Amino acid sequence: MLFADSGSGRASLLAEELGGEAVEDLGELARRADVVVLAVKPKALDQVAAGLGSPAALISVLGATSLERLRGAFPKVAVLRAMPTVLAEIRRAVICHAPLGEPEREMGPSLLAQLGLLGRLVCVPDELIDEATAVMGCSPAYVALFAEALVARGTAEGLDPVLAHELVIDTFAGTAELLRVHEPAEIRAAVASPGGSTEAGLAALAEHGVAEGIAAAVEASLERMRG
Repeated sequence: MLFADSGSGRASLLAEELGGEAVEDLGELARRADVVVLAVKPKALDQVAAGLGSPAALISVLGATSLERLRGAFPKVAVLRAMPTVLAEIRRAVICHAPLGEPEREMGPSLLAQLGLLGRLVCVPDELIDEATAVMGCSPAYVALFAEALVARGTAEGLDPVLAHELVIDTFAGTAELLRVHEPAEIRAAVASPGGSTEAGLAALAEHGVAEGIAAAVEASLERMRG
């Protein structure tokens, strides 16, 4: 693997951490790399494109950057627009990608195969990738916040912190698998017996506007991406 940055020193740190080499500039990176992964701030696209020139192939993980804009910056280059999640670290990511076009006819399947090693690939219309990102790319942070709050409350009620963490995380993992075979409403109904403790908890969540807060989080993420 080859790494380049704009002078931050991050390239050298990544090369040391992951194995590979930090190169002097973007031009060298483009000349030597089979595939360039573009992971910069969207506002830096034009500057980076000028430095890269015409790499052999490119995977972009830039947020809120359409395939049209990417192809304008890299004409005649096979460009795959994709949006992974942090779950790629454990090869359980959901990776949304735009449909392949004519420039990707030859290289596209190979690029997708490489990304597929990191999780599940989902083809999404280019104009909806931002919306997909708002519900899948951001959601690990929301789930982590929910888990953190549950662990903290369990600890406050007297549970050992490590035990509280294990109880919450294992329950989250099991619930995720259960959601593959049952609708969310079915699971809520199965757990929340009338007049029981779960029903009381769900009522408290509704009173504090949890569902509305989640909707607001998605909207806020989209607003930031758009602008």
